[in-house]
Amino acid sequence: MKDETKLAVLGRDPEGHHGAVNIPVYRASTILQPSLKALADVYSAKMKDEQVTTYGRGGTPLTYAFENTLAELEGGYRAMAYPSGAGACSGAILSVVKSGDHILIIDNIYGPTRHFCDTVLKRMGVETEYFPTAISMADFAARFRPNTSLVFIESPGSLTFEMVDVPAIAEITHKHGAKLAMDNTWGTSLYFKSFSHGVDLSVHAATKYIVGHSDAMLGIVIANKETWPNLRETARAIGANAGPDEVYLGLRGLRTMAVRLPRHMESGIKIADWLRSRDEVTSVRHPALSQDPGHALWKRDFLGACGLFAFELQKKYSDAAVAEFVDHLELFGIGYSWGGYESLISVPAIKGVRTAEPWQNHGSLIRVHIGLEDPEDLMADLTAGFDRLNRAQG
Repeated sequence: MKDETKLAVLGRDPEGHHGAVNIPVYRASTILQPSLKALADVYSAKMKDEQVTTYGRGGTPLTYAFENTLAELEGGYRAMAYPSGAGACSGAILSVVKSGDHILIIDNIYGPTRHFCDTVLKRMGVETEYFPTAISMADFAARFRPNTSLVFIESPGSLTFEMVDVPAIAEITHKHGAKLAMDNTWGTSLYFKSFSHGVDLSVHAATKYIVGHSDAMLGIVIANKETWPNLRETARAIGANAGPDEVYLGLRGLRTMAVRLPRHMESGIKIADWLRSRDEVTSVRHPALSQDPGHALWKRDFLGACGLFAFELQKKYSDAAVAEFVDHLELFGIGYSWGGYESLISVPAIKGVRTAEPWQNHGSLIRVHIGLEDPEDLMADLTAGFDRLNRAQG
């Protein structure tokens, strides 16, 4: 089946749910069994990794449908849903590392992942080393130690959008006996098939494009067969289960993702290309643009793009002028996250979160998520913003 068909049919079981097209929400904790033997049998099946329902935390037909759909879509073995994208990132890491390990994390990693490494992992005795996005493969290989257990990457990064050579990183990582995790939220399971490029654990903030409507917190980690047992046991041990209503919204969002994403991509590329013509803009960071430094890697490995990218303003613009540009936009909301139907804008502070490659001599970086509005309306809104920017700068 093509991916669009998979998203429409996987995880459905009308015969098992009185003909309902969608699996109902299972708000359940205790699951009753008719006898002690039945209770023992279902527990035994759970220990054999069969998808049975023994307790609400351990999974229901709805949870399994959501997890299995994404695992099959991306080419993984099994998947585990988490209460948030940050929880999924932390869960993936915890399933691999132990005290005394050394891990390699790309410098453009998602902020909550960096925070987890710098706080919780540090207290656990795990050493995190950040490496630059433009690293050579020889330099990357030289950073491995006997106790390096994990590499965690994000390509493109969700603030500055640098691309890395995922298959090359995977080959070196596995040569040194480590596992490769990747935050694949930008590419999604539709547009980047991580397991065919050597990734062991694919992490998604399902809050974004999977849910797609800015109304639920949800994460998921998809694992290959080798990494699945540790991922499963770690999630069970820390009780990191997603809520039933959020899982329902995630599965519902998947049904339309193949329709929404092309619109996000088309509008995003159109607006990114238009921004290149603006005198106020010095660079546009969007891997799908042919002028982008990472375009060749994107074209080789990705099947599409989403609506998230960034552009950099001339250094002459003050913070006050930038605020005039952003604060009075009518169609771009100011807020965290992305991947919903609405357009968003933010001015991320990059300088304070980079450690391996200093962020210097840059103008203000503006990150935008292009939603499902008409792109002509969005460009008109941005044009009015640029007018305010220039008036404020004088």
